[in-house]
Amino acid sequence: MKYGNLNYLYLLPVILLLILGYVLVFRRKAKDLNIFANTELLQKAGLSINWKRQWLKATLIIVGVLFLIFTLIEPKWGYHWEEVEKKGIDIMIAIDTSRSMLADDVKPNRLEVAKREVEDLLNVLEGDRVGLVAFAGSAFTYCPLTSDYGAFRLFLNDLNTNIIPLGGTAIAEAIRKSISTFEVTSKNHKAVILITDGENHADDPIKAAMQAKEQGIVIYTVGVGKKDGSYIRIKDDSGNYTLLKDRQGQVIKSRLDEITLNKIALETDGLYTPAYGTQWGLEKIYKDSIAKIEESTYKTQRVKRYINRFQIPLFVALVLITLESFLMDRKKEVIHRKDTEDAKEMQNAQGLG
Repeated sequence: MKYGNLNYLYLLPVILLLILGYVLVFRRKAKDLNIFANTELLQKAGLSINWKRQWLKATLIIVGVLFLIFTLIEPKWGYHWEEVEKKGIDIMIAIDTSRSMLADDVKPNRLEVAKREVEDLLNVLEGDRVGLVAFAGSAFTYCPLTSDYGAFRLFLNDLNTNIIPLGGTAIAEAIRKSISTFEVTSKNHKAVILITDGENHADDPIKAAMQAKEQGIVIYTVGVGKKDGSYIRIKDDSGNYTLLKDRQGQVIKSRLDEITLNKIALETDGLYTPAYGTQWGLEKIYKDSIAKIEESTYKTQRVKRYINRFQIPLFVALVLITLESFLMDRKKEVIHRKDTEDAKEMQNAQGLG
């Protein structure tokens, strides 16, 4: 047997409270009756309490409430097999992990802001598959396409600027790696989300974007950083923070290159958005653009569906509670019978008159 919602088991103490309540009420009732008349007089008057009937009524209510709780936890037994199709879009997310992503012109730094953007995206995804490509001077698949967002988050949170030893920012290679990660036989619609500060140090990324367009892949770019740029703070061998310098000993200032990122997105009919200070963001791009791409079935599987049987305990509960309402107290029966006899006597008297 399966259960749909075991959270309602916290209502079980209500049963104990009901039992305790009935015990206290019955004791109080017996005490009050004994104050006004002794048991023998009550029995002669037909006004004594039938305690067996009282406890029967109480039991019906208690068991009825117990079945109501059983209804709420949704008992399930028996099952049938059902064919379930999983539909969605395949989305590869390429994140820049070069040391320029340590710049803190956006707080706490560019890489953390990038992760936050992706987290916002995961919160609105509905069945789409996502994968992760990390890139700096080279690129590699950090997480293959998956619909398990929990597993994807583990890889996302593990991203850092030390996972790729080769320095630089190879945007073109990141795009090509994202393209190659898609399943060749998959007919699913595909999109690439490129998150970087836009500073490219290798091949022309526009040519890589053209290759993506030829395969029907749309690229959305997210710029992390500010146009004014920022210096890059890193830890030296002593563990102290220092500014990153080039080979000539000059301090490096990293700036956001929005022009390149706009060109990449426009080449594939995608969109560009900065990751700060705008109503546009990755979540909005998904809702307004990516989510409108036609979904395709990427997986079909048989799923065992258990049958919800909550109607059975609900029916039992209603029967018990209804039955309790038809059981009258002895006192009410006697009064009702006496009223009926008085009414008959009055009718007979009127007939004789």
